[in-house]
This record gives sequence, C-alpha cells and structure tokens, in this order.
Amino acid sequence: MGKALRNTVGIGLVVGGVILAVCAGWRYAGTASTAVASADIIAQGRQIYAGQCAACHGADLEGQPDWRTPLASGRLPAPPHDESGHTWHHRDEVLFRIVKEGTAAVVGGGYESDMPGFADLLSDAEIRAVLDYIKSTWPERERNYQLDVSRSG
Repeated sequence: MGKALRNTVGIGLVVGGVILAVCAGWRYAGTASTAVASADIIAQGRQIYAGQCAACHGADLEGQPDWRTPLASGRLPAPPHDESGHTWHHRDEVLFRIVKEGTAAVVGGGYESDMPGFADLLSDAEIRAVLDYIKSTWPERERNYQLDVSRSG
C-alpha cells in the first residue's frame, strides 16, 4: 500500500486488501489517502472547506453555474466537487497538488485559472482534511473509482 498509518486508539483490519478502521482514532500519513478518514478529520475538512473553498465551489460542493463554459476571461468557472463534477476522476496526488499549488501550476503550458494555490494558507494536513471531507460526500461508486485511480497512479 505504501502508506503509513498512525494508530492512536483503535485497530485496523485488512479485508480483501482494504483497510477498515475499527475505531476512528487513526489517521494516515503521506500525500495520498487510500483509507477512509476519521470523523474528526472529515469535520475539520468541512470547516476549512466552508471558510476557504465554498465561496467559489459552493456550500454544497455544487460549483459555479455553467462550470464547463468558459467565462469572458477565457477561464473556466469553479467546478463542483460533488459527484456531478470531475474531481473524483483525479488521483489523490493530483488533487493535493491542485489545492496546494493552484491549477495553473499543475496543468502548466500557460494554462490560466482562477484557482489559487493554498500553500501559504493551509498546511498539508489541512489540505488532506479538505479532500477527505469532499470525498466523504461522494456516493460509493465515485469513492471506489477515485480510490482505484489513486492506488494505480
């Protein structure tokens, strides 16, 4: 798996190659999450999302209207992070880098985006918490797809 798990209170079980947390007292280390985050981490991510992301991506992760249609500036509106968007198509590593560095830095090639990097505002752990919150809202099919993409990436 390649991920270090820090066990504070609780036990992890491996069933069919998937780690299941028996108690919500653990958290993962590294840049990608291949396990379900604790309720505390998801709550922290929800709070950070509300303060840093919701203004553009919507309080309910719905994104801006017509998010696939370029604005007059040529840039795309903020996409939804719910299952109707494309966030769940990307590996954890890519999602993490987009939040930390900004979309233009990750895409490169002169691409322009209104999505800034949050490296100066959020710690790596806070970025992961936001991503864990977003992923916690997805239906099982999208979560499983994104988990598989992240593992194979």
